[in-house]
Amino acid sequence: MSDTGNQPSTLPRRQLGRFLREAREGLGLTQKVAAEMVELSEPGLQRIEAGRVKKVRIRDVQALCEIYEITAENTQRAVELAEQAKVTSWYHAFGGLFNDTFNMYVGLEASARQLITYHEHVPGLLQTADYARALISAFYRDDSDDDIHRRVELRMKRQAIVTRKTRPLKLEVLLHESALHRVIGDRQVMAAQLRHLAEISKPANVSLRIHPYSAGCTWGLLHGPFVILDFGTDTKGEPIEPSVVYHEIQMSNDVYLEKPADLRRYHELVGALRATALDEDTTRDLLRRATRSYER
Repeated sequence: MSDTGNQPSTLPRRQLGRFLREAREGLGLTQKVAAEMVELSEPGLQRIEAGRVKKVRIRDVQALCEIYEITAENTQRAVELAEQAKVTSWYHAFGGLFNDTFNMYVGLEASARQLITYHEHVPGLLQTADYARALISAFYRDDSDDDIHRRVELRMKRQAIVTRKTRPLKLEVLLHESALHRVIGDRQVMAAQLRHLAEISKPANVSLRIHPYSAGCTWGLLHGPFVILDFGTDTKGEPIEPSVVYHEIQMSNDVYLEKPADLRRYHELVGALRATALDEDTTRDLLRRATRSYER
């Protein structure tokens, strides 16, 4: 197998590289050994895992998946990513492409250094298990209890990036006030969830601010939830990965934006939301009052 040259990274390439790297590391294989097993040079495999090969060859992906003992289903997911990686685009929409163990957003989230999000319900990283279960059960209505439990467990495990002691994620949440009044589960679930928000917002790496009804529509529009993911810089001060704006659209394709103009626009939107949001102390006071209202 021959290598291709260094190329700018795109989102599908980076996700494919991340998936293959994690599969290799899960088996305890070094890059050198894995590359030799599929007749690929070590620098070539390094570039694939870093998402810096413009045209990833399908047979290379299939060979790597075979030695990594990846299931046929997930091998097909990897092949689909390799096909998408051939196209350089600032916009990506994915629907039905990934399962729980091969998930575009979860992979990005786990690699992020900083995350800024606006939400109209409690975001997954701050949910209690009961709140998550109520939401997931309502959406995946045909899933078995075991499947629901597995999804809830996955969501709870994802929260370790916020609470870990070593390099925790820097998380900024701008939460619309409607999330305090939209009953998910029941009153007991809501009371526990809001109590949790008041506590989880105390560490230095977490900022939680309520965007009140009184602020009206920012920029005169209902922009909906979004997430900005930033991946930090390397020792030379260069971005490890380009920042990404993520829109979760439950009934259709999720959308990922990488264009610098889009990122700039969303950072401007965040600035406008911050300017009209309650401060952190006032937010905690409001959360505690709302908690007491559910406990009556």
